[in-house]
Amino acid sequence: MEEFGRRRFLARAAGAAGAAVGVKALTGTPAAATPAADDAASAAGYVDVQLLHITDLHGYLSAPPARDAVLTGAGGRTYTVGGVAYMATHLARLRAGRANSFFFAPGDLFSGWEFPAFTLADEPTIEALNRLGLDFATAGNHEFDRTPGFLRRHMEEGLPYDGAGATNTFPDSGGAPFHGADFRYYSANAVSTASGETVLPPYNIEWVDAPGGQRLPIGFIHLTATGTETFGNSFQPGLTTLDQLASANLCAARLKSLGVGAIVLSMHDGAVAGSDFDSGSEPSGPAYELALRVSPDIDAIVTGHWHYAFNMMLPDPDGRPRPFVEAGCHGQIIGEITLRLDPATGTVVRALTSSVNHPNTRDVAPDPVLKEVVDHWTGFAQRHGAGVIGRQRASFQRRLSAAGESTMGNLVADWALWAARQAPDSFDTSPRPARSGADLALIAIAPRAGRSVINTDLLAGPALDDPVTFERAWRAVGYGCPLVSVEVSGHRLLEALEQQWALDASGVLTYAPLAVSDNVRYSFDAAGPVGNRVAPGDVLLDGLPLRPEASYRVVTTSYTLTGQDGYPALGDHREPARHRRDTDSFPAYVAALGTLEAVSTGRVSVKPAAFLDPPGREGRLFPPADPVPGVPAPVAAEEEAARDAGRRPVC
Repeated sequence: MEEFGRRRFLARAAGAAGAAVGVKALTGTPAAATPAADDAASAAGYVDVQLLHITDLHGYLSAPPARDAVLTGAGGRTYTVGGVAYMATHLARLRAGRANSFFFAPGDLFSGWEFPAFTLADEPTIEALNRLGLDFATAGNHEFDRTPGFLRRHMEEGLPYDGAGATNTFPDSGGAPFHGADFRYYSANAVSTASGETVLPPYNIEWVDAPGGQRLPIGFIHLTATGTETFGNSFQPGLTTLDQLASANLCAARLKSLGVGAIVLSMHDGAVAGSDFDSGSEPSGPAYELALRVSPDIDAIVTGHWHYAFNMMLPDPDGRPRPFVEAGCHGQIIGEITLRLDPATGTVVRALTSSVNHPNTRDVAPDPVLKEVVDHWTGFAQRHGAGVIGRQRASFQRRLSAAGESTMGNLVADWALWAARQAPDSFDTSPRPARSGADLALIAIAPRAGRSVINTDLLAGPALDDPVTFERAWRAVGYGCPLVSVEVSGHRLLEALEQQWALDASGVLTYAPLAVSDNVRYSFDAAGPVGNRVAPGDVLLDGLPLRPEASYRVVTTSYTLTGQDGYPALGDHREPARHRRDTDSFPAYVAALGTLEAVSTGRVSVKPAAFLDPPGREGRLFPPADPVPGVPAPVAAEEEAARDAGRRPVC
């Protein structure tokens, strides 16, 4: 790829933000620019280029979750879909006889929720994609669920990091250690906040064969979802995402200046466009708004992130049609765009452009190589998950006392404080404040919004030292989000504690408790004046009263920090430091302790005067949610709810 200065790229992107064209109200047309596009004879004299794409695989190598396993197409016809072994068979059929074919994806391929991929550093997904022949990919928000350093150095380059052989660099289906992706990741708008440089190359140029020995270039621009750095899973203090429209337009102008006549936009942001996976109607969403306004030099727009499926043509700002497509999620669909290039100019003949979404059906013979890959990692994950990492001599339950305390909550708060004091992994390139540990932990154990980081109880068996396996610890706590420590004032900590109480729609006082680490003790009077239920003198940190004017470093989950759990006071913070993901660090905590002993209780108490009134004065408790099989159910559930409501997903 021809490189250009990243600093200059960003400066020009910032200046191009206002050059947008007015949005038009459109419903889309069938996914062929003209009837001639579907006529094979019309390809004569032109260079035929096939673009195959998938999106949002999320590590679902065997099959998608049940809710995504059946697609509905035209006329209500349904298709059972999913699985990379079947995808390989379909890809081979689609590629047959096509001299110029590219296979790519607009993001969220790994960092998903199927147990083998999630627990094995997402190496199973990369091996599967390598064997499928993926050529390149856009970085989605979930590609940043660990760190940009992890994406570049481990996933792309295959370099092992701390704990090789136990937490990463596992043997693949051929017995070789993980060597990284055979493809590259790109993003034009994900930049380092400190340096102002893109963390990945913004675009790539590929070449196709043309008559007379010619080679023609095709440029691919890549966009990451705006706000990735503030999403719960991908919370990255050192990352910034630039305006998508300005970034795409800048790249398109740059590619055109380099003599590239055919340009494709691959973007990890999406839209909604009807229920038929191979057509589109009444589109809406950020990708749709961008598609109407982005440079007319872009010949096709491939989207993702929203987990929807549609296939349609939209006019560019000059009125010329171009494909606007999305291929669902979890291996449901292989999208196909056909471009025809003028061999004299290398430009796309828009009138001859077509696109189609192919369901990845399971009614074909699975590819034996990919089936072996899936079977290998499934078995390896089962053995890895069965490994004993610690023992326990006490049971830990989510059941709440009247004061809103639980033994499981206290265990998790102690883990969070421990995790904040550990060194980051060697690939963590996020900024580190001078004081990046934590003074205390606050963990939402029964939040009003979303779900707690705690998934299940940890009950001891009859043995004196009951074994704790990796899988048991992994499923008990976490949903793939990092812990984050921040500096906040004592006043904000008091506000966060106050926000445990709120009136519901019927005027009943409700109590959504926060667990605190073992070095904290506090008492409350829920019947006290609003804003004064917890007095500064009634909060002790390491035995000393909390000082409202002082600064404290608190660790919590990224979901709580970003206000998604209902404690917005913590949003007023500074100097954030990202720590390891919950699903990575809680098993590490169990292993580090060796034996889980009983935790202290009585960290939170109701002021004695409260017991003079009838019970319940502390407020109606929000109970912990029932456990959901699999991890991380909270994220998946929120995504599904967002899609059902036609909103942008929180993922």
